[in-house]
Amino acid sequence: MIVLGLTGSIGMGKSTAARMLKRLGVPVHDSDATVHRLLGRGGAAVPLIDRQFPGTVRDGAVDRQALGAVVFRDPQALRRLEGILHPLVQGSQRRFLARCAARRDPVAVLDIPLLFETGGERRVDAVVCVTAPPAIQRARVLARPGMTAEKLAGILRRQMPDREKRRRADFVVETGLGRARTLRALARIVRLVTGRRSRVWPPRRYSPVTVKHFHA
Repeated sequence: MIVLGLTGSIGMGKSTAARMLKRLGVPVHDSDATVHRLLGRGGAAVPLIDRQFPGTVRDGAVDRQALGAVVFRDPQALRRLEGILHPLVQGSQRRFLARCAARRDPVAVLDIPLLFETGGERRVDAVVCVTAPPAIQRARVLARPGMTAEKLAGILRRQMPDREKRRRADFVVETGLGRARTLRALARIVRLVTGRRSRVWPPRRYSPVTVKHFHA
């Protein structure tokens, strides 16, 4: 089973690409959705965050706004939060991959927004990076409820530049050229990697896998 990492900066079309991959029959693990569950009522991260960041938990769930006010201006606090969340998310990813392998899925996808920033490329066979021109990215993001130019600038400062993600990725998919073209590009990538031997799954088995850099 080949494990693909799906990534891209904010507003680049990653969520749309993930939905398209599901339409193609490829199982996708959503790291953002996992974090939301971990922070929600009864989530595994709630008691850990309550101990580390008193006052950020209300009614059994993490108040994301209160937590953000604590961590995003304090690099050390942010690292403590990442130390709580990242192992829990990775555990969820491993369980997802185990289920995919048990079903004999030929390809599985880990949707990880900060894949390169967190070293996630070491846990996948190849990386798919979605991208779009800056004007399209900006228009998409500013159309979101509650988003401002200032918030967007802050988010982009915390993310690896798009050009560096594209340089590091094995496959680069343009999402600003129409959904039909994006879907065709993703389908071609899935066909290309299907049947190859994985170097990351099962864990501890490392065999080389060769992929071609692909610009759609």
